[in-house]
Amino acid sequence: MSAPLLVLEQAGLRIDGRAILDGIDLAFAAGTLTALVGPNGAGKSTLLGLLSGDHAPGSGRVTLGGRALQDWNARALARERAVMLQEHAVRFAFSVEEVVAMGRLPHPPDPAADAALVASAMDTADVAHLAQRDVQTLSGGEAARTVFARVLAQATPVLLLDEPTAALDLRHQETLLRRARGLADAGACVIVVLHDLNLAAGYSDRIVMLADGRVAADGSPREVLTQATIERVYRQAVRVIPHPTRDVPLVVTADA
Repeated sequence: MSAPLLVLEQAGLRIDGRAILDGIDLAFAAGTLTALVGPNGAGKSTLLGLLSGDHAPGSGRVTLGGRALQDWNARALARERAVMLQEHAVRFAFSVEEVVAMGRLPHPPDPAADAALVASAMDTADVAHLAQRDVQTLSGGEAARTVFARVLAQATPVLLLDEPTAALDLRHQETLLRRARGLADAGACVIVVLHDLNLAAGYSDRIVMLADGRVAADGSPREVLTQATIERVYRQAVRVIPHPTRDVPLVVTADA
């Protein structure tokens, strides 16, 4: 495996005196897709915020390419990592194409290349037919796909995706994660927050399971998604069975 791109060393964050994350030691390499999973309030989105630089750690440190995140200026950082937040609403009347084109702003202008990247991103995210639509008129799923297209157009080596499938229908969930998987296979470092353990199993190389602001499990889908671990962390009875068509575990709920 290549050297880590993003590293957290004993990273922690407290808000109003409460530990949201504590003692996080994780490293993320190029060419991998890591799923962050865990119950509500486990710290998944906050961890993604530390990795993106949107939150500064209260303790420990976070580095990108060996440099502390706070040492990067905003424009340079935006050329290295793209972020898809849970909130997809755009407050102004931009067209879909204009929002996707914002992904190119951190880069030196190249009109022909920029236009090609924007068009490709819209096609991949299945929003090309919405190019001239006002983003404020989109459904939740259409808005999510537009933001994902903007992330694709940004063309960064690191992608941080916070619950990107939450508003998507079945087909678009699979389409988005197949594309994320393809980017990882092509050398990107992709980190995605997911609630669906079966989507995490199907597309990730690695699953980091959080509980109460700490790492509860870290490993391959088969190593992490065990009945004992899931029941301990989620407090829900489950059964873990072989997926009928993929060589991954399949998690189903069960009676207690």
